[in-house]
Amino acid sequence: MRETRLTVRPASLADVASLVELRLANAEAHVALDAATYRVPPRDAVVRHFAATVADEAGRDGVLVAESNDGQVVGMVEVLRHSDPPDHQILRPEPSAQIHTVVLPDVRGLGVGSALLAAAERWAGDRGITYLSAGIYHRNVGAVRFYSRHGYTDAGLSLGKSLA
Repeated sequence: MRETRLTVRPASLADVASLVELRLANAEAHVALDAATYRVPPRDAVVRHFAATVADEAGRDGVLVAESNDGQVVGMVEVLRHSDPPDHQILRPEPSAQIHTVVLPDVRGLGVGSALLAAAERWAGDRGITYLSAGIYHRNVGAVRFYSRHGYTDAGLSLGKSLA
């Protein structure tokens, strides 16, 4: 499918079914990367999440969709705000959010992800968010390359230990 025109817009309740399918397909792709780390979430939980996020009039978090010229939702980006650190911690507060981009496989490489990312950055900036992070699994080479191409860099090291 070659796109000649693309519209990026805020998601509406009418888009929830498409958002759910994008999330579940993305989850399946991540499970294929590492089944010990990722899972396919229950469909009803994904429906509840997107319905609540899209319906939230306060607009704390954002969901934008990319719509092809034939009206099909071909991608989405989600911007989820982080809470400020509590007063007792040493980190300085910075309005920040995590970003998640999903594009249908048959339209990758056509600028859909770039359009979504640019729109998400504008959306975040308009709401005072000054830092975006993308939690990318290191084996997801395509996602690492995509975000790196758009100026996202290694932001540190996260250490962990399984106690199970």
